[in-house]
Amino acid sequence: MYWISLLTWLSGIYVLLCIAFYFFQDFFFFRPEILPKSFQYKYPFPFKEVNFEMEDGGYINGIHFEIPNSRGVVFYLKGNSKSVKGWGKFARDFISKGYDFFMIDYRGFGKSKGHRTETTLFNDAQVVYKWLNDQYPEDKIVVYGRSIGSGIAARIASWNRPRLLILDSPYLSFLHNTRRYGFILPLEWLLKYKIRTDRFITKVSCPVYIIHGKKDRLFPYNQSEKLRAIRPDIIKLIPIPEGGHNNLPSFPEYHEWLYDILNEEDLFVKVR
Repeated sequence: MYWISLLTWLSGIYVLLCIAFYFFQDFFFFRPEILPKSFQYKYPFPFKEVNFEMEDGGYINGIHFEIPNSRGVVFYLKGNSKSVKGWGKFARDFISKGYDFFMIDYRGFGKSKGHRTETTLFNDAQVVYKWLNDQYPEDKIVVYGRSIGSGIAARIASWNRPRLLILDSPYLSFLHNTRRYGFILPLEWLLKYKIRTDRFITKVSCPVYIIHGKKDRLFPYNQSEKLRAIRPDIIKLIPIPEGGHNNLPSFPEYHEWLYDILNEEDLFVKVR
């Protein structure tokens, strides 16, 4: 009788844990900064706000930095925290290298509104990509995905034909990483965001550059090695030996590689 009671008690705790994970996982995975619609962005270089009304009622806010005689545009898909208010500072890393820069906030971040799902993350980014393609030839669009945004970037590149795909500190899949911590849970049924970068990369046709810190503890470097092994014909993996997950722009070699990637037409041939 004791063992039956114990088993019942443990089963109840397990079920409650599963329920809690399912309903609160967005709070674990996303740390948004919410901004009022009246908030005014301030940056030291020219930009404009662009807003998108989605068919399902969602609302996406973005910022567009333009420079004279740009070589193209970088569509930057950011990580899981804060808003473009702070992320906009990374525009300088790209406009200084001759490119316009475009970034959006996901639903629930910044001024963007609406119910966020894996499908809406992909579809919103695709709507924005098509808008960019109206402004720029597709061979002038570079898709850049940082951290969680790397999986979204890979999905977008798999649906389109951008000039380049750059993945900054990417992951094999959202499912793979969640299993590292929630291995006791039936994640195949509970997880709302699986984001299979490993599957998306198989459908990408453009050159892919992966920049990853070898001391990254959140998404370990070996995940990028596994991604490269999937498509060694199109993927160049660039290690930053002392880099962690959030500090790659603080290393000179990151900027040296980024300049070469964006400006050397035959770089991929030379470094393969």
